[in-house]
This record gives sequence, structure tokens and C-alpha cells, in this order.
Amino acid sequence: MFAHPRHGQRSSTSAQPPARRRAWALLLAVLALAAPACSGDKKAQRQRPPVPVTVGQVQQRDVPETIKAIGRVEALSTVSIKSRITGQLLKVHFQEGQYVAKGDPLFTIDPAPFDAALQQASAQATRDQAQAEKAAEDLRRYQALVSRKAVSAAQYEQFQTEAKARAAQALASQADVQNAKLNLGFCRINSPISGVMGSLLAYAGNMIKANDDKAMVTITQVQPIQVSFAVPEQNLTRIRRFQGQAQLKVDAAPPGEEDRPVSGKLVFVDNTVDTATGTIRLKASYDNPDHMLWPGQFVNVTLWLTVRQGATVVPSKALSVGQAGSYVFVVQPDQTVQARVVKVGDTLDGMTLVQEGLKPGEQVVTDGQLRLVPGAKVVIKGQESSGEAKS
Repeated sequence: MFAHPRHGQRSSTSAQPPARRRAWALLLAVLALAAPACSGDKKAQRQRPPVPVTVGQVQQRDVPETIKAIGRVEALSTVSIKSRITGQLLKVHFQEGQYVAKGDPLFTIDPAPFDAALQQASAQATRDQAQAEKAAEDLRRYQALVSRKAVSAAQYEQFQTEAKARAAQALASQADVQNAKLNLGFCRINSPISGVMGSLLAYAGNMIKANDDKAMVTITQVQPIQVSFAVPEQNLTRIRRFQGQAQLKVDAAPPGEEDRPVSGKLVFVDNTVDTATGTIRLKASYDNPDHMLWPGQFVNVTLWLTVRQGATVVPSKALSVGQAGSYVFVVQPDQTVQARVVKVGDTLDGMTLVQEGLKPGEQVVTDGQLRLVPGAKVVIKGQESSGEAKS
């Protein structure tokens, strides 16, 4: 009644085609080979050698609050020297580029014609003074005669007019003498300010015209001196607030002299914000004893506002910039690194102010960041040999 397996229906296993059995066998072989390979990759990742790095420490210190800008040096005074008289230039008493003090001699114009004019004016003044005295004496005599009616009133008025005219002529002659003395004094031109001489445009032997369009030389004052600079208008409120508390210091450093800035003081804040640039113009004054600041020169300006007590700072070399902003690699106790985004402020002397993201005492990577990823193992340079010795 029942069919024998040999002659009846086949079992399910024996019914599978040979091709399917071969596919299953191949899949099992691949899985057997892949399993050791995956475990080997994870093991190699765990055994990746630590990255040698240099570290710095997050510190807490008093940090000045500053504003940096680019400024231009400006002279307080520039004087163009011209002659007040016409004459021949006899001597030049300085050299181009020389520093002169106020009152130092600059030029000498031939004084001979003006000395002669002074003598002539003096002689004329002496004569007119004598005539004025003679007219005054005559007036006194006729005044006595007119009181006795020895002369007419008309004659007395004539002598009175003559005396007044002679006195006026004597005063005019004295004015001519003073004018001649001035012209003689103008033959010697002295420096009206202390400063540096510019290019010489008049030489000994040249005829000099009074008040010529072309100046003989230009003097530029360099001590004291000013630096003009502009800052964004957003800083105006802070500047005004701290300026009301104390005199603000302003450092100026020519290019290449950043380690030797010249210290000055803020003396001017413009009364209007430049609407075209959104900046406010400021000026600082400097004694400039070493003449490090030169008119027309560009300088790096640092305006010191206040000192922030107990601020958190980090070595500037530790900072990197990513899509989320500035970040640092913080070394963890297990010698791995953590990438941490920070909010930074001003930079001074190689240290950057950190407003958020770090705490004093933490260690940050200052060299070797390019080879790091979050979670990477590191070894601090200088500690490698000691670590090997312990092992």
C-alpha cells in the first residue's frame, strides 16, 4: 500500500538541485574568510601607534583688553620757509634732512642794501625830529605873544599847524626807521619750529624774491608727533566709557618693530562717525624722542582699554579653524584627544583669550594637530623616552 522510498517521492534535501548546493557552499566559505579579516582590521585600529605631539597648558591670568588697527603718522606742524624781502642769498646754514631746533639760523640774505636803507631812514628821522622841535619852540614863543596881542590869531594858528605837521613827520620818519630795522632783520632767517629739514630749493648766490610762490625749504615737526587711525564704530561706546575713567594708552609700532612699540596717549576722538566706512577717527600723541615715528609712515596701532582680571588664555598655536569656528585638541587623562570648539577673543604675546570652552589647567595640543582625529592616542614629546624606560 505504501510506496518504497526508492520508488516513491524523494526527500526535500535530495530534491535540491546541485547548483543551489554549490552556491550555499561558496557563501559559507566567503563568510569564513571575512570573519578573520574584520577582526584583524579592528585589532590593527586598536594597535595604531600614538601620535607625537607638543602640548601647552590653559592658564588663568590678567589679560588687557585692546583694539588693534592700522594708523598713519602725521606731523603736528609743517612750515614752508619763504623770504620777506628781495635780495641775494649769501649763505645756507643747514643740510637737507638735518634736525634743527627752534631759532637755529637757516639762511642769510645780503644785508648791505638794507643796512644802507636803515642809515638813510635814521638820518631822515633825525632831521625831522629837529624840525619838529624847532616848530614846537616857535609855537611856544608865539603863544606868549598872542596873549599880549603882539601877533594876530591867524599867525598863531599857522605856527600851531606847522608844529603839528612837523611832529607828525617826525613820527613817520621813526616808523621808516623801524621798517628799515625789520628788513635788515629779515636778512637772517631762523627756524620757526623744531623739526627736520626737507629738500633745499634755494642755494647761495640765488636772487630771492619776497614771498615767492616757491618755498626755499620745508620744515616738518617730528617731536611730538601724532598717529591717526580708524576703528569700527561698534567700539565707540567702549572707548568713550574707558576714556572717561582714565587716560588711554596707545602703542604704535612701525613694520618690523613690533617688539619695540612706541607708547603714547589718546588725545582725539572724532565728533562724527564716517557713514561711508562705518568707522570713527582717533588720534594719539607721542613724544617720539628717538624719531621712530616718521610723518606719512604706516604703523600697527594697539589701543589699550582695560585689564580683564583672571581671564582664561591658551597658546595661540593650539588654535585651529574649522567649519564650526575655532577649536583645539584637548589631551584627556587616558592620553587620547578631544576636539573642542572654543570662543576666542584678543591675542597678545602668543596667548589668546578664551571666552568659552576651556578651563585653566587643561592641556591642549600646540604642535601635531594635522595628524590628529578625535579619540586618537597621543604621546607628549619629551615623555617618550621616560615611557619606554618604564616599559
